[in-house]
Amino acid sequence: MTANDDYIVEILESVGLIDSTQSAEALKVAQEKDKDVIDVLVESGIAKKMDILKTLANQFGMEIIDLTGHEIPQDVIDSVPADVARRYKVIPAYKIDNILTVAISDPLDVETLDSLRYVLKSNVEGAVAPAEQIAAALNQYYPQSGQGAVETMLEEITEGSVSVPTTAMQELIGEDVEVSEADAPIIKLVSLVILEAFRNRASDIHLEPMAKKFRIRYRIDGVLHEVESPPKRLQAAIISRIKIMSNMSIAEKRLPQDGRIQINVMGRDLDLRVSTIPTNHGESVVMRILDKEGLVLGLPQLGFLSDDQQLFERLIGMADGIMLVTGPTGSGKTTTLYACLNQINRPDRKIITVEDPVEYQLAGVNQVHVRSDIGLTFSSALRSILRQAPNIIMIGEIRDMETAEIAVNASLTGHLVFSTLHTNDAPSAVTRLMDIGVKPFLVASSTRGIMAQRLVRKICPACKEEYKPSDLELRLLGPHAEQVREANLYRGAGCTNCSHTGYKGRWGVFEIFTIDDEVRHMIYAQVTAAELRRKARELGMRTLREDGLRKALAGMTTLQEVLRVTAGDAAL
Repeated sequence: MTANDDYIVEILESVGLIDSTQSAEALKVAQEKDKDVIDVLVESGIAKKMDILKTLANQFGMEIIDLTGHEIPQDVIDSVPADVARRYKVIPAYKIDNILTVAISDPLDVETLDSLRYVLKSNVEGAVAPAEQIAAALNQYYPQSGQGAVETMLEEITEGSVSVPTTAMQELIGEDVEVSEADAPIIKLVSLVILEAFRNRASDIHLEPMAKKFRIRYRIDGVLHEVESPPKRLQAAIISRIKIMSNMSIAEKRLPQDGRIQINVMGRDLDLRVSTIPTNHGESVVMRILDKEGLVLGLPQLGFLSDDQQLFERLIGMADGIMLVTGPTGSGKTTTLYACLNQINRPDRKIITVEDPVEYQLAGVNQVHVRSDIGLTFSSALRSILRQAPNIIMIGEIRDMETAEIAVNASLTGHLVFSTLHTNDAPSAVTRLMDIGVKPFLVASSTRGIMAQRLVRKICPACKEEYKPSDLELRLLGPHAEQVREANLYRGAGCTNCSHTGYKGRWGVFEIFTIDDEVRHMIYAQVTAAELRRKARELGMRTLREDGLRKALAGMTTLQEVLRVTAGDAAL
């Protein structure tokens, strides 16, 4: 069963191809047997595959292609390398006015089209064809022979004919590193992977061993994009090179390891946090790229609209109490906290942070790096820094009862405390603190405000265009549909400036929950998160989806991004 199965049956029901009983049974079977709901519907005889594909294609404004008798010109085939076509299970069908149309089997698979636009550096549109026809066309036009593009690149590296900026490459390799002739290709390849990730504004690099391949992906604006992968036989050498660069043990392959690479690339100081973990097919490596000079430290740059910015500035300007920022990993919580500290950092205030690890250096701020291996934990560091008489404390994350208790006591003794929690929405942070073990009256007395946040991609300004929302988007919006039905929304058409994704950069969407006396009494009474949320809505709190819709209507992001990032709001 896939994440799109619910959407598929909803569309098929809306056009009368299946009824609600059939869709419920198909979803149940798909979940039990871990199969696509389309395959279940076809195998059970409820619907024909072509009828399903035509319905889905019509819904998304896509063309249906019958590849059986379709002759594809060689220049169109040549526009997509064999390894890319086979990796994404697509076949190039035709090309008109520099727009390449590829046949895909799943019209909801927008990530594949985004990845192809990035990999091919061209404008790619999708058309729908049955999976078996695509497989047959792949065998016909891309026979399993010859050398892949990555193999060719490696040959060029070995021969020294690849054009790489000498200065940038030398900075990555290190001027004092002696490179043997045998190691040079691997060292250059790893350096190229890092350099290319930096050029593409990637936040992290994922190197993942699979059964028959060694996959490399870049996370750009929060979305993973697969790039050309090196041969599986080079997996061990590449991982060893990364472990050497990050001062890890290359002999230890059974346990997870953490390391750090500090480099200067094209005049910019980068800090790479490296993590390895053993998997079935080898060690998986993730390198998180921290660009010390690229940190955004202004509240407007985070995506606050004027009213939310005024409210947030009032909360972070209080003399004491706790201000929490919540959200899943990768939602920009730490960047928001740094922006808060930058906003209130003045010579008459002493600010100390306790972080694991310290991600960015802030001028005028005392930053403590937690080191559990020598006993410097969050709780022990917090006890010590309270004796340093700070005005403001930032705790990287409240993880346990001990840390939470010290943070609460610090806030009640005249300190302003900033921290993060992993919860899906703002009101849930209250119940999360009580679950950790903090007494309700302490939570109510100490907490001043809670902000949940997510990140949505910005529309590329170079290819921004107007469009009208589709029926499916309106249906997914539910009660908010009327708000955008007649509005002129915006999206990115895709251009070289944004690698044909339509997006460049990210904003935040926010849900700000202020704690007043009425809410404090509810916390004393230990009401549920749902009741707190209802009260917050009565008091004027906007949800993440509502804030996202405001930004979509303002042309800051797309409706598709808002629906993707705030999918959980639909159930609240």
